[in-house]
Amino acid sequence: MIEIFKNSIRKALQTRPLSIKEIPVSKEYEMLGAELKKAIKKRFSRSFHIREVDTGSCGACESEIIAATNPIYDIQRFGVDFVASPRHADALLVTGPVSKNMELALKRTYDAMPGPKLVITLGDCALDGGKFKNSYYTLSGVKNVLPVSAHIHGCPPKPIDIVKAILILLGKTK
Repeated sequence: MIEIFKNSIRKALQTRPLSIKEIPVSKEYEMLGAELKKAIKKRFSRSFHIREVDTGSCGACESEIIAATNPIYDIQRFGVDFVASPRHADALLVTGPVSKNMELALKRTYDAMPGPKLVITLGDCALDGGKFKNSYYTLSGVKNVLPVSAHIHGCPPKPIDIVKAILILLGKTK
């Protein structure tokens, strides 16, 4: 117990607040985010709501989604919001190669969404199965289960890639 307390004090003494120069958000991210905010306001006149479903990923894509929503990247300020219910979602964001156990849940989530239904796949596993391609327990990508509107490449993709893909998707759809 005393070792945990000593370790906590040592870590507290070593931490320091970040200055603005150390925050890794680029000017490109800010510029794309401003464009995304305009596109969302023009198309929806409110926020763009996304329901995320993990269909068997390793967790790296979810880490990048969480990074996109943390105080540094803060994708919500551009009008992108993650929702818990597919009934409130404009788009379905899918990660993972789609394990056979997740196929029915993914289809039910898609069916519960209101139209028009947008499906965005995130990461190489969601595209074609990635490292799990042709495995006996996966369906080798979301396109084999649902119609895909857009794909975000990478393993895992960075928050700026997520912003770029949503911006391109909103530019294509009317």
